[in-house]
Amino acid sequence: MTLDPVHVDTIAYLASAIADGVDDADHDDLAGTAWAEWLDPLHDDGRVVLESLGDHELRRTPVEDAALADRPFETSHGVDSGTLNPTSFKNGLVLDVAQAAMGAEPTDLDLHRARSIVVTVHANDATVVFPDVPDGWMPYDDGNSERRVLKVPRSRRFADEMVHELALSLAESHHARKHLERGEVSDLLVLDGPLYPKRLLNWATRDRELREVAHGETVQEAVRTYVRLVESCIERGVPVLGFVKNPTSGYVTRTLDRKGVEAPWPDDAALFTRLLERRPDGERADDAITFTSWLRSRGGSDAPLASDGDALGVERDLDPAGYEVTFMHVYEPREDVLFKVEAPAAFTDDPAARERLTRQVISEVAAEAGPPTPVAKADELARIGVGETKALRGKFEERFGAEHLRTYDDVRWTESE
Repeated sequence: MTLDPVHVDTIAYLASAIADGVDDADHDDLAGTAWAEWLDPLHDDGRVVLESLGDHELRRTPVEDAALADRPFETSHGVDSGTLNPTSFKNGLVLDVAQAAMGAEPTDLDLHRARSIVVTVHANDATVVFPDVPDGWMPYDDGNSERRVLKVPRSRRFADEMVHELALSLAESHHARKHLERGEVSDLLVLDGPLYPKRLLNWATRDRELREVAHGETVQEAVRTYVRLVESCIERGVPVLGFVKNPTSGYVTRTLDRKGVEAPWPDDAALFTRLLERRPDGERADDAITFTSWLRSRGGSDAPLASDGDALGVERDLDPAGYEVTFMHVYEPREDVLFKVEAPAAFTDDPAARERLTRQVISEVAAEAGPPTPVAKADELARIGVGETKALRGKFEERFGAEHLRTYDDVRWTESE
């Protein structure tokens, strides 16, 4: 133990001193006012950036009733992508590895075996080429899986971010689309994460260097794959959801701030948690799943896929309004966590389809006290563990003839294992 009791008591004292200056007694009322008066619709710079689909309301259902309820979809499939995490080598290369996997409910072992693996490579030396690396996707494992190497655009400042985000996005979207178009997904597809690659989409509004990359072919390919995935789902009548386990957006609260509403919450998740975690009597709900009605989003990272957005230059073959992001928030009381569920407007514009998706998600969250079963399965299948990470880095060192650049964290965490 690194903190003696006297230090723990001192920290508690300091926390008490800070708490004396914070009064959040009115935050419940403010959250309720924001929901009732400002979020349906929410305007930003003359545009409607948030509005309700159907009734604008907060809902609740007993956990046990929801868990035992009949689910509208007989089968469901989840997709996730796990990564090695960016690794630098002494020969100047920076790379990451992502493997995407699909989980099925009921279980499908053949499907669980398949992988889509992407190795992204960054080289500051513009003369570096990879003559023996084929372009595009290549099959392996008797055709069950596919692999690819991708050289990412040069950037000294953002190399780690580029190799990570591009590997993650390309592996997941390719894997999902491949199995959907093979006819292996027939009822419901759930992505572990947002509906579109929001971090890539955010590059279009960040640093100048990232803005240039965002409109280049590499990022466009990743965004295009997600757009084509959504199109395929619409054409096949297979709803697709994005299940976000750790929502991080702050667009709504920032917009409220710009409108003169002093929102005390650090991000949107804090606002929606405040809305959903308490019963009408002010006490925390611990026996009911609470959730919002569905909202259409056209702002922030959702703006490029709005009907008036440019989709980063990616052509959309269907009605642009159908690609728009709609979402609901779900609060799980036993773990005290908030989830965000996204879907294309092409599905949620229909009240009956919207209700079926809501019932499915709420029932699964209630039964699992967490993400839906196929998402949890995909997460487990795609995860690259500590031992596997060490082995992979060793393989790269052997093939490159160069060691990876160690930091003191490598020493510290190895010693603590």
